[in-house]
Amino acid sequence: MAVDGVTSAPRTTSTGAASTAAGASASASLDYNSFLKLLIAQMKNQDPTDPMDASEQIAQLATFSQVEQTIQTNANLETLITGNALTNASNYIGQTITSADGTKTGVIASVRVYSDTMVATTAAGVEIPIVVGVRVGAPTPASTGS
Repeated sequence: MAVDGVTSAPRTTSTGAASTAAGASASASLDYNSFLKLLIAQMKNQDPTDPMDASEQIAQLATFSQVEQTIQTNANLETLITGNALTNASNYIGQTITSADGTKTGVIASVRVYSDTMVATTAAGVEIPIVVGVRVGAPTPASTGS
């Protein structure tokens, strides 16, 4: 998606194990119906001389509900963080950026937002990751005319 030079793109971490709420939600694909099916199967196959306690069943249901609510909360937080990152990225456009090592500099033309970082592209096409140590500021008088 691109909005005024700001794009958002999916990106995995260097280990290839990006943890997102969507991934957690997909891996925890049990829904209430699946849980009830498992609970019924557990009840059908229990030892009749030592039946499962009702409080155990309620505790299992409560635990499942908490896990599902946590996954939904994480998904909502990720949406909020992504929106915040896009807002911050749009504020960088037109600013002067200098890389952390000081070797690259330029006026930011666009910013790509990934799940774990942002990358600024200067008007000259140089890509600079926005990381600790990068300097971003108002354009210098010499660079405003170019």
